[in-house]
Amino acid sequence: MLFRSNKAMFGVSFANLKILTKKIKKNHPLALKLWATGNMDAMILATMIADPSMLKDNEIREWVKSCDYYPLTDSFAKEIVYKNPAYQKYIDEWANSPDEWEARVAWILIAIQAREDQKRDDSYFADLIPIIIDQIHKRKNRTKEAMNYALIAIGIRNEALRVLAIKAADTIGKVQVDHGETSCKTPLAREYIENAVEHYRLAEKTKRKKVE
Repeated sequence: MLFRSNKAMFGVSFANLKILTKKIKKNHPLALKLWATGNMDAMILATMIADPSMLKDNEIREWVKSCDYYPLTDSFAKEIVYKNPAYQKYIDEWANSPDEWEARVAWILIAIQAREDQKRDDSYFADLIPIIIDQIHKRKNRTKEAMNYALIAIGIRNEALRVLAIKAADTIGKVQVDHGETSCKTPLAREYIENAVEHYRLAEKTKRKKVE
């Protein structure tokens, strides 16, 4: 059965939360108050206006325990944990956690790394691929979804990793994720990687033509 958060939620869209974020800007005291409400929308907004440098290690560990819904979990990973200089230790600690949401945070962080951290050596990501192959079908619902995202991000990173990621995707096959009563679908890693690469190539070709 798909796990559902029992937190109160008004259903404020991310678009409106981003508008609020632009108006409020960084406001750490307000972020702490919003997080303490236990309301899902308020907590997501809290991740957007909090100052990550002001959250201590024990606070980050407390916050992750309150993450039980993927939009909150992903915003927490992106806006809070990834902006902490010591975020790698949380990946190392949580990637193998039996807790669905701690593990999801770790694998979302890995996906972000693959997209954004150009200084990270390719061997780091290559070493993660066998782990994904071995574990993805054994992990909890939203954890395996995040692992699929991580594999896709690794495959898009560069050509060498793309070869490894596509081979892994073929070995893994379809990843079954329960999305509940939504129209969301789990992307096929090979297909997504190939489409993303082709889109990038077309965009680069268009840019070159404009320059010429």
